[in-house]
Amino acid sequence: MLKGVLKKKWNQRLLATTAKNIDNLEIEQFQKFTSEWWDEFGPLKPLHSMNKLRVPFFRDAIMNTRTDSLERVKRPLPLAGISILDVGCGGGILSEPLARLGSNVTGIDANPEIINLAKKHNEEHFLNITYQTTSVEEHASENADKYDAIVASEIIEHVSNKNEFLEACLRCLKPKGSIFITTINRTRLSKFAGIFMAENILRLVPKGTHQYEKFIEPHKVQLILENGNCRTEVIHGMVYNFITNTWHWSSDTSINYALHAVKLNV
Repeated sequence: MLKGVLKKKWNQRLLATTAKNIDNLEIEQFQKFTSEWWDEFGPLKPLHSMNKLRVPFFRDAIMNTRTDSLERVKRPLPLAGISILDVGCGGGILSEPLARLGSNVTGIDANPEIINLAKKHNEEHFLNITYQTTSVEEHASENADKYDAIVASEIIEHVSNKNEFLEACLRCLKPKGSIFITTINRTRLSKFAGIFMAENILRLVPKGTHQYEKFIEPHKVQLILENGNCRTEVIHGMVYNFITNTWHWSSDTSINYALHAVKLNV
């Protein structure tokens, strides 16, 4: 009986956290271009282009942390049997290419309209993806230690409480599993390039997409993950060329960066 009471209190705490972390203004902002989500030359073209950089990064890092990595390199579906949680999946821009590598993908997002869009798009491709309208805090209450990898790509900069968000992600992750973060650093340069230039001058993304106060520095992400029993494997800078619509790796993390960490055994 005591166990049931504790579980109820824990779930109530998670629901309170969820409500606090879901920003309705953020949801409304992304609903503005729901119809253009899969337009590779529309307002989300930098995200589509980013797949050429982030998908191989996720694939290789996942394989390199596994004992069967040499066998997987030879397979046509190198991530076959790997379970991946795509947090803040949106319309499935990242979920679909990860599923094409053979992985079992669960995509979650708090926006029901965009989740419906993702489901509809996947009906045309028959990929192994399960989409759910939920937050990672809610999802973690029923899916502890479930996934081989967690991908939180271009989402944490839209979250109010980074600690609770990342802690929930880690609850979903198996020991020895990988967590990936791609996001925007909190620097003067990122404020100028990521908001003033990208939104107001070049119009690469719709105005109001980003809020500077929600950006986070890589060392702060690293600290939260390490407090959650993770070891950081690598932090890469990411640079976007708006003229060619391409991304490349860099040692400079002052604007965009990608982080990979592995959850240690308890």
